[in-house]
Amino acid sequence: MKSKFAFATSLVTGALLFLAGMVVGPTATAQQQSLLEYPSIHSPRVGMQGMAVSQSELASNVGARVLAEGGNAVDAATAIAFTLAVTLPRAGNLGGDGFMTLYRADTKKVTVIDFRSVAPRAAKLDMFLRPDGKEAPEASVGYRAPAVPGTVAGLWLAHQKYGRTRWKKLVEPARLMAQDGIVLSADEAFVFSWGRKRLSASDAALKTFLKADGSLYTAGERLRQPALAWTLGEIAKGGADAFYKGEIARRFAADMARHDGLITRDDLAAYRAIEREPLHGTYRGYTLYTPPPASGGATLLNMLNILENFDVTGSGLGSAETEHLLAETMRLGHRDRVKHLGDIDFATVPLKGLLSKEYGAERAKLIDRTKASKNADVKAGDPFAHESPNTTHFSVADREGNVVSMTYTLGSDFGSGVMVDGAGFLLNNQMNNFSHEAAYRAAARGEALPPNAMQSGKRMMSTMMPTLVFKDEKPWLAVGTPGGGRIINTILQVLVNVIDFKLNIDEATHQPRISQNEGPLEVEPNFNPDTLALLRAKGHDIKQSETMGSAQSIAIENGYFFGAADPRRPGAAAIAP
Repeated sequence: MKSKFAFATSLVTGALLFLAGMVVGPTATAQQQSLLEYPSIHSPRVGMQGMAVSQSELASNVGARVLAEGGNAVDAATAIAFTLAVTLPRAGNLGGDGFMTLYRADTKKVTVIDFRSVAPRAAKLDMFLRPDGKEAPEASVGYRAPAVPGTVAGLWLAHQKYGRTRWKKLVEPARLMAQDGIVLSADEAFVFSWGRKRLSASDAALKTFLKADGSLYTAGERLRQPALAWTLGEIAKGGADAFYKGEIARRFAADMARHDGLITRDDLAAYRAIEREPLHGTYRGYTLYTPPPASGGATLLNMLNILENFDVTGSGLGSAETEHLLAETMRLGHRDRVKHLGDIDFATVPLKGLLSKEYGAERAKLIDRTKASKNADVKAGDPFAHESPNTTHFSVADREGNVVSMTYTLGSDFGSGVMVDGAGFLLNNQMNNFSHEAAYRAAARGEALPPNAMQSGKRMMSTMMPTLVFKDEKPWLAVGTPGGGRIINTILQVLVNVIDFKLNIDEATHQPRISQNEGPLEVEPNFNPDTLALLRAKGHDIKQSETMGSAQSIAIENGYFFGAADPRRPGAAAIAP
């Protein structure tokens, strides 16, 4: 299969790179045209020794420097993650969780580090519900919203098993940035204004992100985070134990106790990141690896199995027919996700059925190419019948062939709004990702609780799904995105753009996006009006939305690394070592 990763350019070096199947003879070219033209409007960043792509240029630079100094992809990912906790406090984190999908070139194996947060032992369903059975605000904001965080444990596990640069050296760039301060861009300053209400959940957060007189920082001013610098220094010296068992844990638990929070020192000491086998599936000859539940990867593979039954290429990039097929596929996948998925350590999840080609074909028959389904009419399927006996994402690839795709999150932007007093890091609000209302209804009817019902020590479901795509048994794409309920739909479209429509990774990232879950079909700003008219004619209820996701991706082809930084989030950058 020829790839239109084609022919990319680096404006910095002026180098013209010809890739698979796209080389044109120099004599013929010279005779036919005298001006050099390029086949793509958007060109990715090109590297020859690796690539680091994240939502923060400072973090990408740190990762690229680690690679240039001989670190591998896991080392660079670790350094990027800690840096984002300083430079992107609304999503980068120490008090959140996520997943890392890692390809190891030495063993030619893919593995997943699952560091999703877990429910604290003291959590009870009635703490997160109003008397009418609706979810209470306490599930999203304040001291009861955080689950036991997993980020530090996940990074430590990945580094201890697969990194090689000294741990302290990887944490040090972030510590120095927190100590010395970072100069805020216009967007970074604006974000604190936007998040001020949520940050008011804790005095420590307000004191950190607002000036002493309560006024906001402005673009060009320096934000210092001394408490976070102290925490990073402790982690640099003591690793994960410093966070989960040392003085950080003592301050963490004490702050929780003062504010009627749920997380205790015992909860912190008991937390474990888990190394898991990835899920894998295929789409049109390509192989994909993605985390198992509680990740959203199973839904991505399920949707690709549905879509594989249609000639998407023939219907055309961006056409109403293609967008209709994508929307209907998303609708079916979403129903199955809500019905069947939960933490595989607690719930019986029909993974083999969900991921089977037969089940995908069965679900595809429900799609009417001439009209949209009504949400109320679309039900989850029965994958058991096919069984047998603000979040941020970054990608890193090194010159040795190791590749990391990692997504981690605080949940909402700025998470619960709670900052641990004296430690300088924000806490997630992942307790709202359990199915509290569905559990309440099931209990009231005497039915079995849903797979995503809250239990002590259980991981809540997530849409995060850092994914690796292989071509000819070699890593080809590292993709992932933030975006909450739109994450899976965003990655589906990036993959379709690259695989079905042969776009380079930068072009694929720039294409307008849609998302179909429970409500109307959401479309990004300035979507083609003719396409929208045709979709409405098919019965789609259209809602103009904001931008969707922030896919920071890498493509690897012919020895080159192509980094695509999603322009939907200001400050994103792809940096080559």
